[in-house]
Amino acid sequence: MQLSLDQIAQKLDSENVKERKLALVALRDVAAEQAVPLIKKVIHDPDQQVRSMAVYALGVKPMDECLDLLVSILVNEADYGVRADAAGALGNLEDRRAFEPLVRAFNEDGDWLVRFSAAVALGNLRDPRAQETLLSALQSKEVVIQQAAIAALGEIGAIGAVDQILNFVQSEDWLMRQRLATALGCLATAKSRSALRYLAKDNNNNVAEAARRSLAQLDQSNTFDQPSP
Repeated sequence: MQLSLDQIAQKLDSENVKERKLALVALRDVAAEQAVPLIKKVIHDPDQQVRSMAVYALGVKPMDECLDLLVSILVNEADYGVRADAAGALGNLEDRRAFEPLVRAFNEDGDWLVRFSAAVALGNLRDPRAQETLLSALQSKEVVIQQAAIAALGEIGAIGAVDQILNFVQSEDWLMRQRLATALGCLATAKSRSALRYLAKDNNNNVAEAARRSLAQLDQSNTFDQPSP
């Protein structure tokens, strides 16, 4: 049964956590102009899961106010999981005005999960200015941050990063090699093709398949190979 806005508002005011969660789920198909004022009721909810759900909901409502709210949460929220959710939600908005807050979060937040989410979000923005930050992320001690950086460098089309990410072509982590194979499909250089032909013979089927898909993607695109950096 579809809830009315009045019913959703009542559930958001409920002392029952489950009711508030159900209300947020019900708002996902409501237009941003109507949903955002209701979501704002619970962005400081005492329950961490409710706050996380509210953050996610803001990330699928493309309004200027959502950008501002998410940046504030990214900076001020005490719970690292909610900050990470805010970074992810900013990426989902695909609004390049989130670039600087995300870079600050990557450089300054003390929790690896927030930094990981910021790296992923920078890729979602597809903003070439992120290349420097993402290259620094390759030096992270956290493997998942390195993986996120490689994927994001592919998403922003960072041709100049090909040499650096090719350092991971023989990584012992197959997920790293898979992320690399996928990223190279967005970076049309002769070195990318050579590495993809190598990865297409990888012992891990997931890596080999990703490399074959990327080779096909490069072949089907009308983009000429760029000079290798």
